[in-house]
Amino acid sequence: MELRWPVVEEAVRRARAEEGGPLCAYLYDLPALAAHARALKRSLPHPFGLFYAAKANAELPILQTLAGVVDGFEASSQGELEWLRSQFASKPLILSGPGKTDTELAAACRLGVELLHVESLGELRRLALIATELGRRVSLLLRLNFPLGPGHETSLVMGGRATQFGVELEQLPAVMDFLAGQEFLEVKGLHFHLLSHQLDAGRHLGLLEEYLRRFTELRAKYRAEWSHLNVGGGIGINYRAPESQFDLARFSEGLLGLAGRFEAEGVSVRFELGRYVTAACGYYAAEVLDIKRCFGETFVVCRGGTHHFRTPQAQGHSHPFRVVPIEDWRYPFARPKVEGERVNVVGQLCTPKDVLAKDAPVERVRVGDVVLFPYAGAYAWNISHRHFLMHAPPRELFLREGGEAC
Repeated sequence: MELRWPVVEEAVRRARAEEGGPLCAYLYDLPALAAHARALKRSLPHPFGLFYAAKANAELPILQTLAGVVDGFEASSQGELEWLRSQFASKPLILSGPGKTDTELAAACRLGVELLHVESLGELRRLALIATELGRRVSLLLRLNFPLGPGHETSLVMGGRATQFGVELEQLPAVMDFLAGQEFLEVKGLHFHLLSHQLDAGRHLGLLEEYLRRFTELRAKYRAEWSHLNVGGGIGINYRAPESQFDLARFSEGLLGLAGRFEAEGVSVRFELGRYVTAACGYYAAEVLDIKRCFGETFVVCRGGTHHFRTPQAQGHSHPFRVVPIEDWRYPFARPKVEGERVNVVGQLCTPKDVLAKDAPVERVRVGDVVLFPYAGAYAWNISHRHFLMHAPPRELFLREGGEAC
């Protein structure tokens, strides 16, 4: 997704002028999001479909922007499921995730999810009882966890090893035996989501080939009439080196080569992307409150912090940023500044872990300027410990055509 820096920086300056105090805000570039989502959808040839994983960012303007582009939404809780259904009455929905409660399973039946991803034999047994009691036929995918060969390691792995996700292959015979007598449960296929944060297009294509091989082998072994394969998300955002992002063009070209093989096997494939869809549309803006030196290091203290923007701590990186100069200076003393130095950008919290960027070079930054962090549109505000210290929340501004915010 193209980062429209001039548009966003101008929106920051307008927001700062309106604020009347230190600015702290999220800005979401909806036109850029729409363009990115359309390009992503176009890049997926038949039989590949695109669902959006709402856990990445479920703000309503984000969902509304995506609703006309994606094939459906994926929810991972009853709260997400009910929120999505209340806003999109007819949009196809998926429910996935470990540890589903009986009320969540019942809600999936009641709200008519297109597919429910089952994570264990125990969950399957409870679902069978609930579906029978409600008299609702449920279509489902079995999420499997199986070993992966070398070359499939990333910084976030959900399978191929001991995790809480999916059914281990050794347990699949017991699952299939149980399903044989279930009137209200219909298995449509399998769900493989073994890793995330993949930045290498070639390796991700290789993973899809492995998924196809496993799918066809298991379908033949169990003589099943499976036609659906959900491959989860997995495409990452390169926060450490933003200039080196996932090569979507190469990935799309590779998918063209794979598409015929999936079609020949009669398999419809679905991606469930979250981070890769929305991360680049979001920006976190934090005004500089203070600049201080301590033990030879320089600290730029901002309004906000990791209680608003947890992404750097959650991912363990120093987040990239730009400084937006703000010329308004309201005090009678000289404006504190640093030039041509390396700085640590920190927040207001009473913990030394409240660090957004570490040892980062700046040409110039002054108290009253705004530090602007890109790639803040996914797993950012929604995963932050927002009630810690009870600081006021950031504003949320959604940029429309022309850069106007609402």
